[in-house]
Amino acid sequence: MYQLTAVDGYKYPKPDTYVLEILPIAAGLAAIASDQTLSLFDPTRLNAGPLKQITTDHGNLTCAKVYDPAESIVCTAGENGTVSIWDFRINPIKPAMQIRACSNPTHTLAAGTELANHQASILLWDLRSSPSSPKITYTEIHSDDITELTFHPTTPNLLLSGSTDGLLSISDTLITDEDDLVITTFNHGSVHHAGFLNQSSEIYAASHDEKFAIYDMSDGTIEKGAAVLDMGDIREAVGCQYLANVVPKLGGNNGAVVGVGAQDQELFQLVHLAKGGNGQWGLDRESVVALPGAHGQELVRSFVFYDEQQLVITGGEDGAIRSWRPT
Repeated sequence: MYQLTAVDGYKYPKPDTYVLEILPIAAGLAAIASDQTLSLFDPTRLNAGPLKQITTDHGNLTCAKVYDPAESIVCTAGENGTVSIWDFRINPIKPAMQIRACSNPTHTLAAGTELANHQASILLWDLRSSPSSPKITYTEIHSDDITELTFHPTTPNLLLSGSTDGLLSISDTLITDEDDLVITTFNHGSVHHAGFLNQSSEIYAASHDEKFAIYDMSDGTIEKGAAVLDMGDIREAVGCQYLANVVPKLGGNNGAVVGVGAQDQELFQLVHLAKGGNGQWGLDRESVVALPGAHGQELVRSFVFYDEQQLVITGGEDGAIRSWRPT
């Protein structure tokens, strides 16, 4: 294990503000917070405060996604059912458009709803041809709140969806008949985080009760889909109290970094998830990176990397964004 040192930071002035999500984009570091703001920071000078900031109009801001990192376009979504697409190249920041959806890095946007009237829906928009209304709506993939949506990075017609109904589903959005579009389903438990491990066919998933597993969609079927790695409760496996998120490493199949924390120890750790020479996934316990002090006794909500600057940046429920470097 080796440690990083906190070298810089910014704390939101409004009391009881949570940093909900931080996202690296070409213009800098985008962040959303529970004070309903979307902000842009210089990741190397956090203490200078926001370079740009806008108060969103979502009722209650809930999530953000990068639509196009190269062009610094970010989407935010909220409880009033809308998403705004913000272009940071424009000064002052203005929404490029407003639609009811969540984002992905293709020309298609996907949105998931909570369960309402006994139905949870996934809606898709084509921003090139018909951004004002969804091109298709799926109502039978999940039977409870949609919690995760992401498109495969190299096969964008494949949509991964997760739900509190316990299911992870892979759907082919080129198929219009909803009876046929689900090609693989995994029963994981109430899904908190899930995503593709880069260009591979493998998927990570973490449940709301911290169960962690990896699945391979090339081997799974709707009837049977066992995990290729089932760690059970990750809190017991690595000695933590919560899993913040999983961030795939860029390029090829370089694995991912799992961020875990322990509030009573005021500690956050980055654990490398890698595939060994035997083709089996596992956590590399020998190269754990510790962030001592972390965000005190508050949870870390999000973390990102700036490899060229040797920076790790974290956002937490203490209302702070902090940057870390090797000691």
